[in-house]
Amino acid sequence: MEAVKLDYENWPRKEIYDFFSNISNPFYMVTFSYDVTRLYNYVKKNGLSFYYGMIWLCNRALNDIEDFRITVRDDELVILPLRKPSFTDLKKGQEQFYIVTMDHMDDIDGFCNEAARISNNQNYFIDMGKEIDDLVFYSCLPWVDLTALTNERDLDDPHAKDDNTTHISWGKYKDDDGKKTLGLSVEVNHRFIDGIHIGKLVERMDHYQEML
Repeated sequence: MEAVKLDYENWPRKEIYDFFSNISNPFYMVTFSYDVTRLYNYVKKNGLSFYYGMIWLCNRALNDIEDFRITVRDDELVILPLRKPSFTDLKKGQEQFYIVTMDHMDDIDGFCNEAARISNNQNYFIDMGKEIDDLVFYSCLPWVDLTALTNERDLDDPHAKDDNTTHISWGKYKDDDGKKTLGLSVEVNHRFIDGIHIGKLVERMDHYQEML
């Protein structure tokens, strides 16, 4: 599937988009506590990585929401068919992270296994040829209880405000008598994404957890 041009003149969000287009830094971040008990139990039962499982869960949910898949190409708004995950990873015993970029997959088992294969075989920091406008950026700080987080952006880039790449990060999970929760950070561009869309993202994440 290819990207589809968005009907800008009849877009219900046009007025909001135009308003936030006049702001030099339209990006904002929210961090909230999220229950990952079902996902945790599933990956542990099936010998999968919790980190890769979280990436799968977020990416599966995000792709259900059209607003997260809108981007700017050649000064035109388009709707992407899918967004792919691009995530930080760290090999055991090392301190230098690297960026893994791979295709989206609907199946959690297949995704986690493929993510592990690609990450284990990667021996370079980043493949810039894969870093295009159809990604979601993921990261994790498993050493801390995450309560807030910001991401780097090149605001001197004349096209910086066109960036609708969502950044999703989380910290270590806490165990409360079997219930697993963690701080989940979502950073978005207000030209495209409002709080209601983040709420929809959480609803879809809950939905896919319930299916596990």
